[in-house]
Amino acid sequence: MIDVEYHTLLRGIVGSTAYGLAGPDSDIDRLGIFAYPTKELFKLNQPKFSLVSKEPDITLHEALKAVQLILSCNPTATEILWLPDHLYERTTLLGNELREIRFSLLSAKRVKDAYMRYATQQFKRLLNRNDRSFSSDTRKRTAKHARHLKRLVFQGYHLYTEGDLIIELENAQTFRDFGEMVANNPETVIPFMTEAENRFKDAKTTLPSEPNKFVVEDWLQRVRKHYYYD
Repeated sequence: MIDVEYHTLLRGIVGSTAYGLAGPDSDIDRLGIFAYPTKELFKLNQPKFSLVSKEPDITLHEALKAVQLILSCNPTATEILWLPDHLYERTTLLGNELREIRFSLLSAKRVKDAYMRYATQQFKRLLNRNDRSFSSDTRKRTAKHARHLKRLVFQGYHLYTEGDLIIELENAQTFRDFGEMVANNPETVIPFMTEAENRFKDAKTTLPSEPNKFVVEDWLQRVRKHYYYD
């Protein structure tokens, strides 16, 4: 066992609460990055590289897995490096150093592919619900998926074109309104996705073609050195 708090480099509130899209029944999701004592990584039986707990809902990724996910531009994992200061519950020197090099983990094609892939997954879920007689619970899920579809497109496009990931949505009500519109008629999402795909196709990016893995590896090695004697 490890002292999870001591080994946590970053932890903060993510998801709907962070976006400003949470409803009265929404859970508060937390995401973090931790580091194992370096000696644990030399054992035959490797430890779990993600720790998930409920009540409260917390997902912690080990440093190596975290940077691998962020290098792939996984939208959920990437959030931890772009939270406003007030949403962080724990920060450390090494955690803040990773935040400072966050641009080094980005690459244009991976951002575009990852965000549009996740948005397309939501899109397909919505098209599978084209029966307007569905239950109130299904309607709520449809509205939620639509909100997050619009949010993924918005965040991904801004990150791709401006190099900055917006977490707190200034006009959260427009995302809620979009969710209700799609819940009333799921097919209205089709022109939205067509327009989003065309915008990405024509957009110019500020991101590099490849991430700077040397900078990322240097950070990871410093993490291993820091916890070497634990």
